[in-house]
Amino acid sequence: MIPLSRYIAKNIVSAGLADRCTVTLAYAIGKAEPVAVNVDTDGTGEYRDEVLEQAVRAVFDLTPAGMRHTLGLDKPIFAQFCNYGHFTHPDAPWEQTEKAEVLCNACRIKEAGVSDR
Repeated sequence: MIPLSRYIAKNIVSAGLADRCTVTLAYAIGKAEPVAVNVDTDGTGEYRDEVLEQAVRAVFDLTPAGMRHTLGLDKPIFAQFCNYGHFTHPDAPWEQTEKAEVLCNACRIKEAGVSDR
């Protein structure tokens, strides 16, 4: 889950939707979808955190199968990421930011439909 959270947060920051971002995903045994998705931009977001949470749910497949597919976790690619830590390696799937534009569009759509309640 940590690589997926990092991947989502990097896409949010890369899209210019926030200067800082922490994404937390919570899962329950027997449930494919997360029981909670929390986006915290520490007040630096272009949109409210609730809008970003809805956009994340719309853009990313947050199921275990989606995680495995999105990050290529079922492929033998990880030997190259073993040394010196697996985060910040530029070729790692969780360091890519190809979802930034789609995320921006989703935020615009979600902002139009999100109430303050």
